[in-house]
Amino acid sequence: MKSYLLATAATFGVIVALWLLRRIMVNYFSRQARESDHDGYDFMLAMAERTLFPLLLMLSLYAGMSFLTIPTGVTSWVASGAIAAVILQAAIWANALVTFGLNRYQKQYRHSDPARMTTVRAVSLTARLLLVIIAAILILDNLPGVEITALVASLGIGGIAIALAVQSILSDLFASLSIILDKPFVLGDFIIVDSYMGTVEYIGLKTTRIRSLSGEQLVFANSDLLQSRIRNYKRMAERRVVFSVGVTYQTAHAHLKSIPGWIEDIIADLDLTRFDRAHFQGFGDYALKFETVYYVLDPDYNRYMDIQQAINLAIYQKFEEEKIDFAYPTQTINLSGRSRIKRYNDAVEETADSATHGATQHA
Repeated sequence: MKSYLLATAATFGVIVALWLLRRIMVNYFSRQARESDHDGYDFMLAMAERTLFPLLLMLSLYAGMSFLTIPTGVTSWVASGAIAAVILQAAIWANALVTFGLNRYQKQYRHSDPARMTTVRAVSLTARLLLVIIAAILILDNLPGVEITALVASLGIGGIAIALAVQSILSDLFASLSIILDKPFVLGDFIIVDSYMGTVEYIGLKTTRIRSLSGEQLVFANSDLLQSRIRNYKRMAERRVVFSVGVTYQTAHAHLKSIPGWIEDIIADLDLTRFDRAHFQGFGDYALKFETVYYVLDPDYNRYMDIQQAINLAIYQKFEEEKIDFAYPTQTINLSGRSRIKRYNDAVEETADSATHGATQHA
């Protein structure tokens, strides 16, 4: 009877002591986390809060059993339960460590390096999967009478069957790993895929989501995305711009020689531009064509449109000052045939009027 009382007291005393220790640690690290900016206190608080009651219970039962003489089978099951609780708790603590590291990287590199964030998320997900698999295998290996060799072999065969059944999903999964490692684009990049365009806002295991210019969300399967031609405008260092201007055939030769120089001066006076060339390109159906090439030293599209607008206004003003007309589609209709008919009709009418006038005088 005495041994049972000692076992009960030991079990109750250990679980109370462990629970009080947990409460003290939670309160202490919570207070330190509020008063300090150090991330370590947040991590220790998460570790203390995620200490499970089953672990405390199994440790207290194992301590109480040391005062009793019980069958070996019961002892082995309790010991296995205690080991399983420790393994499960270790996996939970390791998951808390992964979460803490991911949050810290997010806070540090979310805006400065989106590519690194994508890689860290993929690594954290892989680490969590490995933790679950390792913890499950260790727990099963410590259960009495459980042989995991056959289980591992059967899991391998089952894995092959599952892989064949979810081939498309695995294709997207490997495509996502390729995106993460090769980095053709990262979060925040503006890309064009075929006729679709938008900003990358999520890269998942199966799909990548893009926010289009009109506001809707575009969802692409990762495998389809990598098989497409992707244009990444976020990584563009400068923008090459080509535009044409057409003037009428009545423009003077001196003006035609001066137009390229005027355009060069207009572009050179603007900030964030680099002039390349301007030439009298050729003779069009209704216009004399000038082609201009320059570079905008900023990838921002709005900045490019502001610069192009300034160039267009300056060219229009210069042509207005020099009285040069812009060309537009025109047609010239030759009416020489109709003119002969009109002269013939006029002659007939004149003869008829003369005859009428003569008849009137005779009367």
